[in-house]
Amino acid sequence: MTAATATYREAVRSGIRRAIQQDTRVFLMGEDVGRYGGAFAVSAGLLEELGPERIRDTPLSESAFVGAGVGAALGGMRPIVEVMTVNFSLLAIDQLVNSAAALRHMSGGQLSVPLVVRMATGAGRQLAAQHSHSFENWYAHVPGLKVLAPGTVQDARDCVLAAVDDPDPVIVFEHQLLYNVQGTLDDDAPVADVWHAAVLETGTDLTLVTYGGSVPKALAAAAALRSEGINPEVVDLRCLRPLDWQTIIASVTRTHRMVVVDEGWKTGSLAGEIVAGVVDRGFYELDAAPERVCSVEVAVPYAKHLEDAVLPSVSRIVEAARKVMPRHG
Repeated sequence: MTAATATYREAVRSGIRRAIQQDTRVFLMGEDVGRYGGAFAVSAGLLEELGPERIRDTPLSESAFVGAGVGAALGGMRPIVEVMTVNFSLLAIDQLVNSAAALRHMSGGQLSVPLVVRMATGAGRQLAAQHSHSFENWYAHVPGLKVLAPGTVQDARDCVLAAVDDPDPVIVFEHQLLYNVQGTLDDDAPVADVWHAAVLETGTDLTLVTYGGSVPKALAAAAALRSEGINPEVVDLRCLRPLDWQTIIASVTRTHRMVVVDEGWKTGSLAGEIVAGVVDRGFYELDAAPERVCSVEVAVPYAKHLEDAVLPSVSRIVEAARKVMPRHG
């Protein structure tokens, strides 16, 4: 198969299918992943194609089925556990933080937990306060976990495959607004190095750092800025733990200015960690104070116009970019 147009959803499905076909230890489990095809239709058709041993519906209990995934990983399997949305993962945070993330350390390296947990994240679909969270930074805070957040169609496939191949627990965040996004998918391409950031567009005037669902917004903002004569570089983090400081610092060294776009709330955000890390590692490369574009610190509203006002937007990214640029006149 050569490169073709596919949706982000289809790319994730392709990664799951390939992982299961290549390794008898891999299986998918979660609420409604089988006959229903997944809450976001990611696993549609996989039960019929791969059978009930590999595509397993679970009871509606995140604590139970994520715990079962940890146990299966300890037993030598490589489970892919789908948690419907990130807010539901809070019901399994004990299994993820106190068990999966800690067992290699607590066993003195004798145990590994090759567990993949996929979950939908982010806002923008009018799912209101309880289903619109961006908790990527909560999990990126935890030693022992690795965190991926694909922002493109190809990375959606590659992040699944890279995560399954890893000996330690990996959380994969899939933004809800990306599932219908179309892009190029090369199913025959080798798995990309998603553990490092990607420079999606090169530039000379400032660095836009982002990930996941904010990638299309950053690219749209970059196009708008170029029409004003500002030439931004766009860095897609892809991996949130561990962060690829080498790529981030190299970009800031080229541009000397930075705007970080993060759908999480600003207080305690991943954006704050990135700014602090750049100041630690490259303070003298900066010609202006970095800017952060985050969600307004309120519960995400249901009403569409209010939801849009709360989230990072192209216009807010452009405004932040203008702030870090030199003033003329």
